[in-house]
Amino acid sequence: MKRKRSESRSTVSRRMSILARLEKEGQVNVNELSEALGVSSVTIRNDLEQLEKKNMLLRARGGAMKITHSYVGYDFPLSDKQKKHLAEKRAIGQKAAELIEEGNTIILDSGSTTYEVARNLDRFENLTVITNAINIANYLAEHKNINVIVPGGTLRSNSLSLVGMLAEKGFKNYYCDKLFLGVDGFDTSYGISTPNIEEAHLNQVMIEISQKVIVVADSSKFQRRGFAFIAGVDKIHTVVTDKGIPGDEKAKLEKMGVTVIIA
Repeated sequence: MKRKRSESRSTVSRRMSILARLEKEGQVNVNELSEALGVSSVTIRNDLEQLEKKNMLLRARGGAMKITHSYVGYDFPLSDKQKKHLAEKRAIGQKAAELIEEGNTIILDSGSTTYEVARNLDRFENLTVITNAINIANYLAEHKNINVIVPGGTLRSNSLSLVGMLAEKGFKNYYCDKLFLGVDGFDTSYGISTPNIEEAHLNQVMIEISQKVIVVADSSKFQRRGFAFIAGVDKIHTVVTDKGIPGDEKAKLEKMGVTVIIA
């Protein structure tokens, strides 16, 4: 059992390395990857085949090419994410907070957009917030009327979030009114995704224990896919975004029964 898990982690790590190199160089070569990663060319070809099936690259003779503007491969630090599309994220945070009712129990996922939701909760007299984000918990600690719950877990310095088995076990002890979920990729044909597998697993648990799932994502996240799949659109009730969302994506979401709110 341990050997299988180790092999699984090795495969995931290797494919992440391939995608990271592809993101940096634009194309990769089977022989060069085989030598660099210490595996056979057959293994590399299988990796490329599986990644192409997920629409994360385009196979070419002797290697593969990057699919421009559609793949989220690198997990940027939170400090970098906070600087991008800040005006849109602040508007989304304010609009999303309007969906919260007095007395609710909500989950705030880690991320720069969910942090903006947290910044709009000072009007509440009775609210419980469960979060795996250290920066969000620290911010809300100053609000006496907000009960903050932080499950355990392993700290990811990139996102200032707690993940892993302990975090998943902690979240399973609760049932919540609303989940506010940030994502790195949102493809209406594929679903929502993130570059990190542990984050994706924890997000899936959050979805399971929430009555309503609200995705908060600026328009740059649409028509993109991350390495780790979180959930299909059928798990989402509401999307709060900005006016830059592609018209066809908005129409698809509404046709699938998802409420789209423009901040």
